[in-house]
Amino acid sequence: MLIGIERGFDLRRLESGTRIAGVRTFTLVGLASGIAGLIGALGYGFAAGAIVAGAAAVLSIGYAHRPGLSEKPDATTPVAAMVTIGLGFLAGIGNPALAIAGATIVTLLLSLKRETHGILNRLDEDDVKALAQYAVIAGAVLPFLPNGRYGPLGAWNPQQLWLVVIIVTGFSFLGYVANRLFGERHGTIATAVIGGLYSSTAVTQSLSERLGRTNTPGAEAAGIALASAVMYVRVLILVAILATRIAVPFAMITFPAIGVGVAAGWWLYRKSPRSDAPIAPGNPVALVPALGFVIFVAAMAVAVTWAEGRFGQQGIALLLLVSGSANVDVAIVTAGGMPPQAIGAELAAIALAGTIVANMGVKIGVTVVYARARGRSAAIALTASTVVLAASIAVAWFTMV
Repeated sequence: MLIGIERGFDLRRLESGTRIAGVRTFTLVGLASGIAGLIGALGYGFAAGAIVAGAAAVLSIGYAHRPGLSEKPDATTPVAAMVTIGLGFLAGIGNPALAIAGATIVTLLLSLKRETHGILNRLDEDDVKALAQYAVIAGAVLPFLPNGRYGPLGAWNPQQLWLVVIIVTGFSFLGYVANRLFGERHGTIATAVIGGLYSSTAVTQSLSERLGRTNTPGAEAAGIALASAVMYVRVLILVAILATRIAVPFAMITFPAIGVGVAAGWWLYRKSPRSDAPIAPGNPVALVPALGFVIFVAAMAVAVTWAEGRFGQQGIALLLLVSGSANVDVAIVTAGGMPPQAIGAELAAIALAGTIVANMGVKIGVTVVYARARGRSAAIALTASTVVLAASIAVAWFTMV
């Protein structure tokens, strides 16, 4: 019925007698195929197949002889009818939730005709190539990689390492899409804010690489600074959820750095070029820099595994520091899973804040290596935030002692 309502509304302007299927027909087709599914589930497969085949034949004959077909060809509605048959049959054999979800998605997809055509009209050859390249990276490689522990100390999981490649190139592709939709300046900031909620390190690498190879720098420096500012807020929220007892002392340590990070990002944004015209960022799916980044992640995975096996509970703070330099979330989960007697809340907060200092040091290095001289302002902004955080850690340490 949902699909029929959408199809009936979309075809309402056609002359009477040229509309083969509307809300009533689609509803009855779904009901008939659902009954076929029930009959098939009872073991009468031939009867179920006959009903489905009959419904498909009636629709095919109706569309083949529709008046005005040569003037107004319509393949979408008959295909939607065939999908409706499949969804009804799926519900009849015992999967109603999946069928309902499929029907809502089909209805949404059909209703977005104007929007999808508008997007297609804005695409060019480079856009299609970029989409195809990222689809291969994300969909054609990951499913075939082993999911297990390999390499030195069993620290490498091929699927997880390739997922890093997907994330890094994904943020590059996200930035490309955002630039096309919102313009270079706003698109870069949107990429930074969205990406900072997941991996500010990956965003830093992506924007730094783009900043290093462009001849007309835009808002990349501001995006690098804002991604880290968003990271601070995200980490604070995660600590409050996963390591609640550490939240208050951790917030007191990180608040000054958050303020500096936001202020630096805003200042760089105000200084960035005002042009909002879409700017093609070159190759949006830069695989070579992503592979270099994943090599670093693999090396850090070995280091974290070694530190955990070498020091155990005696080196908790060092373990948090080493693991957090590659992934702050790993350190948060580790701290949240420790018993209260293993480490005090203040010391844990200091150690966790130290992981952010280490992670910020990594991002400063990534910015300098990939962006070179063009990343000077971004590196200064990250350094300022890191220095303030280190000072807060020092104050908290001497207060605790």
